[in-house]
This record gives sequence, C-alpha cells and structure tokens, in this order.
Amino acid sequence: MTHPTHRLISATAALVFATSSAALANEIYATNGVAINGYDTVAYFKEHKPVKGLSKFSSTYKGAQFHFASIANRDAFAANPERYAPQYGGYCAYGTAEGHKATTQPQAFTVVGGKLYLNYNDDVQKTWRSDVDGYIRKANANWETVKEQDEP
Repeated sequence: MTHPTHRLISATAALVFATSSAALANEIYATNGVAINGYDTVAYFKEHKPVKGLSKFSSTYKGAQFHFASIANRDAFAANPERYAPQYGGYCAYGTAEGHKATTQPQAFTVVGGKLYLNYNDDVQKTWRSDVDGYIRKANANWETVKEQDEP
C-alpha cells in the first residue's frame, strides 16, 4: 500500500511537470502544439523565404513541435535550436516590443544579425522595419515579462 505522503509527492511532482511544460509551450507561438504555423524555421535562413514544413520531419523544442521541409533542416535545428528558433518564441517581434504577445504570419519576417524575427502581418512589418534596432532593444527588454502572458 502506498503511503499518503508518497501519493502527495507524486501528485505534486506531476503538477510541477505539467505546469513547467505548459509554461514552456506558452513561450513558443504554437497552434495545436505546432510552432509558427508549421513553417520551417531553418528555411528562413537557407532559402530566405517561408517554406511549409512537414509533420514527418519534426523536432520538439521548449514543448512545441517544429516542422521542417527536409531531414537536413530538421537535423540542423535539432543540433542547434537556439540558432534557428525564431526570436520571442515566434510571437510578433513588434508586439513584444510593445509589451504583448501577438500571432504572426509566415511571410512577415526579417533576419537580422543571424536571428529570425516574425511579425503579425505585412503592415506591422513595415512599422517594425522603420526602427529594427530600437524595436529589438525594446522587445529584448520586454520578453521575460511578455513570455509569461497568456496566448493572444
């Protein structure tokens, strides 16, 4: 028979694990567990355009599943996810600079200094591009607070 204290410890451990997994998943913009609308984050660097990924080429990072267009892209990501993962978990970089989470569209992207930044839409991207360095500074300062917010 299991001692009541052991059951409490097990239940507490399960809750902590579930909470930390949820917190990590909330850190990445994902729909139904799939990051950045299923687009291949490595393709932004290699092909300089959005490319839809395939579920058969996937890798999990920070509680979200990333899809890739090829095994090579999946393997590159798995070997160094920090290099390829979009900044601010794939949430809108301009929104993060403004202090809130916002979804993104795959074509509204910028690669700056070897980092991928996504935006809500093309109009927001125009604003973002008017002062990229300034918005990056603001977003970097805000991210620790913004990543704890609920999904948009």
